[in-house]
Amino acid sequence: MKRFYFNTIGIFTTDNAKVVAFYRDVFGFHTDWNGVEPNVELRLDEMRLILYPRKDFEQMTLQQYSYPLGKNGTMELSFDVPTFADVDNEYSRAIELGATPVFAPTTEPWGQRTCYIADPEGNLIEISSFVKE
Repeated sequence: MKRFYFNTIGIFTTDNAKVVAFYRDVFGFHTDWNGVEPNVELRLDEMRLILYPRKDFEQMTLQQYSYPLGKNGTMELSFDVPTFADVDNEYSRAIELGATPVFAPTTEPWGQRTCYIADPEGNLIEISSFVKE
């Protein structure tokens, strides 16, 4: 029997509505969120992204937490696309839809075309491919 099945990333937010709109419009996540409840579930294929307001989480756990200011370099979300050209296209599209540019598309020495953007709360997102085509 499998011990774990990892399928979800949780992000504690300051503005659920803004973050929901970003992941919906930029990456195509789907949600049934009613715009009121603090808990949000977004889905993209087998991936789940859950959002929960920072203030509500602190109230629930009766603890205070520290949060990074600006861009969060603690972790990243990573999206694979089919080809190098798709990396460039998705980067441009994301920027047009409001993503913060972090690192423009570049081909790394190990053969990966990669770029980074940030969501409205400063979380880093990588878009990459290993297929030159």
